[in-house]
Amino acid sequence: MGKISFISVLLVAAVIFISCSPIVHTDIPVPAPNKTEKDLEINAYGAYLAGRVAHIRKDFDQAADYYKLAYAKDPQNAELIDKLYLLLASKGRIDEAAEYAQKAIDAKTSNSFAYMLSAAKQMHDGQYADSLKTMSQINDPIYKVFITPLFNAWNYAGLNQQQKALAELEKLKQEKGFASIYRQHRAMLFDYLGQNREAAQAYEQLITDKNAEISVRLLELITNFYIRTGQKDKAVAIMDSTVNNQSLDTLLKSLRLKVAAADPKTAEPILSSAQIGAAEALFTIASTFRYDEVIDIAHMYTALAIYMNPQYNTAKILMADIFEVREMYDDANRLYDSIDKNDIAYYPAQLKKARNLSHQEDFKGAEILLESLSSDYNDIQIYMELGDVLRLSGRFAEAVKYYDRALQMADSPVTMWVLYYAKGVSLERTGHWQEAEETLLKAYDINKHFLVLNHLGYTWMRQNKKINEAFEMIVEAYNQAPFDPSINDSLGFALYNLGYYGMSLKYLEKAAESYPSSAVISAHLGDAYWLTGRKNEARFQWRHALRLKDDSGELDIEATRKKITDGIPEPALSYDKDQIEALIKKIHSPQKAVFKIVRKQ
Repeated sequence: MGKISFISVLLVAAVIFISCSPIVHTDIPVPAPNKTEKDLEINAYGAYLAGRVAHIRKDFDQAADYYKLAYAKDPQNAELIDKLYLLLASKGRIDEAAEYAQKAIDAKTSNSFAYMLSAAKQMHDGQYADSLKTMSQINDPIYKVFITPLFNAWNYAGLNQQQKALAELEKLKQEKGFASIYRQHRAMLFDYLGQNREAAQAYEQLITDKNAEISVRLLELITNFYIRTGQKDKAVAIMDSTVNNQSLDTLLKSLRLKVAAADPKTAEPILSSAQIGAAEALFTIASTFRYDEVIDIAHMYTALAIYMNPQYNTAKILMADIFEVREMYDDANRLYDSIDKNDIAYYPAQLKKARNLSHQEDFKGAEILLESLSSDYNDIQIYMELGDVLRLSGRFAEAVKYYDRALQMADSPVTMWVLYYAKGVSLERTGHWQEAEETLLKAYDINKHFLVLNHLGYTWMRQNKKINEAFEMIVEAYNQAPFDPSINDSLGFALYNLGYYGMSLKYLEKAAESYPSSAVISAHLGDAYWLTGRKNEARFQWRHALRLKDDSGELDIEATRKKITDGIPEPALSYDKDQIEALIKKIHSPQKAVFKIVRKQ
């Protein structure tokens, strides 16, 4: 654990220019070239500013192009050249990135990743000895114990120097946390080098280790080996024995079909070159550091993996996921569309694209894509996604039909409570509260999740119904998710309606701070301000609520306007005060989130 944290600190220092500041809405065009030297200097500065704006807006391609113009006029700018090769690498423009990385190396202003870029370019071009020499110039501890041995093992494989390749991998055994990586790449090296007996033994050790977590990609490599070596029955048996994981189910299903249909006579090796093996190594590095705190590292090494193997769809999925974290949905979708329809990753990639379209509020585009997928795949996930798309676009009655279709196929409690919850919310929005309540209670019976608790409790509180039970649900929801703005709003709203006006402000203000664009939360905060004597602030919040778009359909516009002129009376609810005060004592004080870096195997 400590070693991985130390590694993260070291690597973050090497990749600090990709993460972006908040978006700045300023248009700074690149000036057209002029003739005078003074104007050229101004243009260079303008290009830098334009690059900076594009960088902040997460248009990394445009940012890199602008920085290139600026660098041409200021080649001594060390910070600029670092920005350049990192941005170019982040968008997979590795040949260009390596060119600028070499300039930084020559100017002695580079960090270790510049050498990594240069070595990757050399490895990509088959210059294995040169790549080894470049990697030898990196002195950072993490490279010496992890990255360099893993990458160089495949350089030596490219030179057909098996003993040196295995000796490099042996260095990984110095750290206990790298044992699984060592065993996986040792098996892959034997496979690539044609050492079938040793490869079979190494793969067998991996699949019989009950403590090992085998990825879908590793399963693909293992089954490919057995199919090619006349052991298709074993490959099929391995796939039949895999346990479905909800997040991987579609990939496993596709791989099972692929293995069952494979022809051993025509099967080609996945590990057909040292470059493809190196791509696996680079992807391993990226996966090791796939955490928000060090996402730049994962971004860079995933880009290198795709560069080394342009058909590496598993890496494309990871890269698209990183783009999604950065809210670069168009970039993610372009990667999803680059995956061939016959690949096992195609269907899950298209599902993720549909979600991205929803994030971008292109609900029609998401609906069309999902309807298209439904003609080829009769899968529960499609109907769940269609229900979500229609619900988010306000077509609640249609959403219910798809949730019902998905419920007919659901076979796990995890799936069923989510579907009942989504269906219940949709039914409520169609005005069928009795049916909605029954459906939400089905979700509640399966899983007392904070989403279900919050929705039921808040709705009952609004209806002046089951007050004590409603408040208990809201308190439990808050204790499960104390940082959720909607739940803070529910708790504040409940306390306000129960007459605890001052106490309610703590939660309503936190909700409004976290979710300032919610009309309903602003209206609730205004109510609490009014009854605590802060009447000017109350009117401000009510006016603010009227200016906002109300996606919930809950805000009563006329009533809110009336509040501004007339104020509001105190609410009058009937409840067991002793029970309510006992529940208030159960409200937990939230602890600050503690982030831990735990390496994924």
